Amino acid sequence: MPFIEENDLLDLHKDIEKAQIINERLLDQIKFKNKDLKKLKIQRYLLIGVMAIFLIGALGMVAYFTGMNAHNELYEERISSSQDSLEKARKRLEFLKDQNEELSLVKDFYLAKKFLNKEKVYSVQVKSLVDSNIPLAPNALTNTHLVKTNPYYAYSIGTFETLEEAQNFRLHLVDIGFKDAFVASYKDGKRLQIERPD
Repeated sequence: MPFIEENDLLDLHKDIEKAQIINERLLDQIKFKNKDLKKLKIQRYLLIGVMAIFLIGALGMVAYFTGMNAHNELYEERISSSQDSLEKARKRLEFLKDQNEELSLVKDFYLAKKFLNKEKVYSVQVKSLVDSNIPLAPNALTNTHLVKTNPYYAYSIGTFETLEEAQNFRLHLVDIGFKDAFVASYKDGKRLQIERPD
């Protein structure tokens, strides 16, 4: 078993915990943005309905006041008021469109993360254990893997999109004492294969 300094182990765990906190914050932001997106959709449909009613009402008012030349002053005042309200509604609609684009970017990020979970990823295995109850790291960490590979449990650290990133991380772990560390590929939470070292 490789020897690791306590400070290096603490630094490694701190890095892992920081990554977990960042992941949790991103997920919270995604959930919050999804709620906002639903609210904005409802607001958008309500705004469109109100605008349609407003436009129909405005057209009716225009037709009514056009026929009444005797009340020309009142007609001009109401048209001016309608134009101001229409301008406010246009600005609100533009604001909602901007927010919708922003939320679309968050939604795209969330969908990309969901897609990544179904893709092949790489992780660095540092230990094989007979018992899965050995608490090397908290279960809540999203970038650690504890996978059953009969009759052992394989403990891996990190989730990488490319083999090169995983190999670089493996070299760092070898430098701090995990001489037997190697990269394995995973998909849907199952190990596919052990990758060749670079």
